[in-house]
Amino acid sequence: MRTAVIAGGTGLIGGQLLNLLLNSERYDRVIAFTRQPLPAHSKLVTVELGQDKKLTIDSTWSVDDVFCCLGTTMAKARTKEKFYEVDFTYPLLLAQNTIGRNAKQYLLVSALGADRNSKIYYNHVKGEIEEAISAVGFNTVHIFRPSLLLGPRAEQRSAEDAAKFFYKIFGFLIPAKFKAIESEKVARAMLQFASREQKGTFIHESKDLQNF
Repeated sequence: MRTAVIAGGTGLIGGQLLNLLLNSERYDRVIAFTRQPLPAHSKLVTVELGQDKKLTIDSTWSVDDVFCCLGTTMAKARTKEKFYEVDFTYPLLLAQNTIGRNAKQYLLVSALGADRNSKIYYNHVKGEIEEAISAVGFNTVHIFRPSLLLGPRAEQRSAEDAAKFFYKIFGFLIPAKFKAIESEKVARAMLQFASREQKGTFIHESKDLQNF
């Protein structure tokens, strides 16, 4: 039995990825950490996050691939501490808990411009978590760095809405590296790279994900 674990399965990329995982013949079971109810599915096992938010995997379960789509914004988090918790502490906790359940691959949604040496706090934290996950000991780590995401968000983000409007008008002038990308392309890329079962650490820039 092949098992996938996903955290962030109610977000933009995560929601689309969850559907792909459930419909993929690759996985017999999908474990989803969630704070929101998810539609029932024969493959789906939901683990509700309590106040401790430990992201703990049942000791009897063996895991194959781990997909981390966790992430927030400074505007939503409101404090650096809360942002760090969501974008660094939880993804690392997920990695540490699942590698102990025999997980071989960890696939992380990061962001364009991730760099631990960046003076921009958002990019700095993204760079830090990339390095931390790469050092945990997985056979394979895939890091995805999408640019501005396009897709059906449940929540309203005014700054992103303004950016999307700009892209619609002036998108043809923007270099490929910075072009907005459909969230579904990132989700498809994550599943496809997991299926290749390569060994090593791989970074996928936004422009390279546009063809998925």
